[in-house]
Amino acid sequence: MRFNEERQSSTDRSQDHQQSKGSGPLIVVSNRQPYRHEYADDDDVDGDADDDPPTDVDDDDDATADDGVADADADANADSEPNSPESEDSEITVDFPTGGLTAGLDPVLQQSGGTWIAWGDGEADRAVTDDDGCVAVPPDDESYTLQRLWLSEEAVEGYYYGFSNRVLWPICHEFPELVESRTGDQDWYQRVNRTFADAIVDHATEDAVVWLQDYHLALAPAMVREDVPDSTTIAQFWHIPWPNPQAFRACPNGRELLEGLLGNDLLGFHIDSYVETFLACVDRFVPEADVDYESRQVRYESSQTQITATPMGVDAESYDRTSRSLDGSCWRSLRERYDIPSDVAIGLGVDRLDYSKGIPERLAAVERLLERNPEWHEQFTFFQKATPSRTDIPAYAELGEYVRHEVDRINARFATRSWEPIVYTEDYVTKEELCTLYRRADVMLVSPLLDGVNLVAQEFVAASVDGQGALVLSERAGATETLGDDVFTIDPTRADEFATTIDAALTCPEIDRQQRMTRLRQQVFDGDLEAWMDSQFAAIDRIHGSGFESSFRSGSDSDSDSDSDSGPEPTSGSSSKSPANVDSESGDSETQNDRSSQSHSQSAR
Repeated sequence: MRFNEERQSSTDRSQDHQQSKGSGPLIVVSNRQPYRHEYADDDDVDGDADDDPPTDVDDDDDATADDGVADADADANADSEPNSPESEDSEITVDFPTGGLTAGLDPVLQQSGGTWIAWGDGEADRAVTDDDGCVAVPPDDESYTLQRLWLSEEAVEGYYYGFSNRVLWPICHEFPELVESRTGDQDWYQRVNRTFADAIVDHATEDAVVWLQDYHLALAPAMVREDVPDSTTIAQFWHIPWPNPQAFRACPNGRELLEGLLGNDLLGFHIDSYVETFLACVDRFVPEADVDYESRQVRYESSQTQITATPMGVDAESYDRTSRSLDGSCWRSLRERYDIPSDVAIGLGVDRLDYSKGIPERLAAVERLLERNPEWHEQFTFFQKATPSRTDIPAYAELGEYVRHEVDRINARFATRSWEPIVYTEDYVTKEELCTLYRRADVMLVSPLLDGVNLVAQEFVAASVDGQGALVLSERAGATETLGDDVFTIDPTRADEFATTIDAALTCPEIDRQQRMTRLRQQVFDGDLEAWMDSQFAAIDRIHGSGFESSFRSGSDSDSDSDSDSGPEPTSGSSSKSPANVDSESGDSETQNDRSSQSHSQSAR
């Protein structure tokens, strides 16, 4: 595919597309980009955070995600050197969005037109853009503009690896002792936020809606507000936790950060408790602001900011569909690769190697389970998939070393000739392999010390089409507030109780497990990524007006494709989604047989 033809007209095409929809332009702004161009002969052109789930949007959480991020999270974005020189004859490939918020928003912009502003980190990114850093995307159906911003290695080190992830991340996850406030990082964060803000101003019109994503861009809203018309709507979603005032006190420019966020007309968090701690921080550190806790509004200087709570979901239908498509071969392959016995109960953990995820605490609970319950020896295997993350930051590198050491120590303590209690891998896993693990797991252990929402827990539920798995979830994950009483809730720091809960989840009667999972699946499908975006657009519409919300829904509905993984299909906000029933005959017969026999032996204990 040739990417250099007609580059100068990319912005014009997306503006024409937007005008045909009859609403003001949507401008999405994020650290990570929806498409990345790479040279095909690179040894390592992969590295999208979504490709090795989950990385949280989680972020993560998740961002997987991620996560999902997640996974939410842009770890892998910073691992490559953007725009390396390459022969003009080199073939250029495109990495497409594969999950999380990026994949969810892409079809919205395809339908509505508009602009996505992001850091251009692909090695061939500059080769395909026009003189303004713009390229029309998607490559096969150009419908909106991707505006790429070029950051130097020094800027990336200071803004991303520095202030964003050595200061804001530990503060927001309430690890103030891990804050590394290096000389120059704060300045780089401010400068890069200014770069993003200037790009936003270049694209913003009177009726535009600007939607920023996450903690990398906390200063930009106030910068944008100074230079756009009052009628321009500015919104932002904060995908990680908001800390209590005591933890936030460690932020070296805390007041400036809060003032930046108060440049938004709308500021969203995952759950109510983060809204409350944000309002408390504004009340304490910006005393001139008028904070209304009941209406969740802040008036500061000449602006008003509405604060909302809406937990982000996952593309539940995609995980359900992938899980149902599996046969027994994927599980057999995983068992052979990692030497997992066929007749053991499976515990599962899937995380980035991040100190907020509670992996050491989880390993301690597994060790305590084996200490106190010798009947689980050779009857239970815990599978931990970990994804290295931000390894140039000492706290992350040290965590990885500690986790690997603990796995080796616990295995040396309990292993027999035919069994090891813990399988630990940092290998890449495909979505099919991930869904196989989710579907096969008897118990899923999600034990963050603090997490914005946690998409992994929701992915597990969406992929649990057999209805047999149990979810053990930290009380400190945002998802706990929405998933309710059907999870097995734990305090990850209390190893004895954590171990007892694992045992209870493993020995829970089959009918109880199925009923819990049926209710959890309904929760996850009702609160999926599509529903979250609908709620965001509805909240923006209440501020922006002019039918903003309906214009995006009607546009998305016109070309919906239920078999596509590219993103969710908007539906009426009042409708309830019904996940397909748990299916004891869907696809993976070997998984069913193994689980059935194991459940029988557990019930007999």
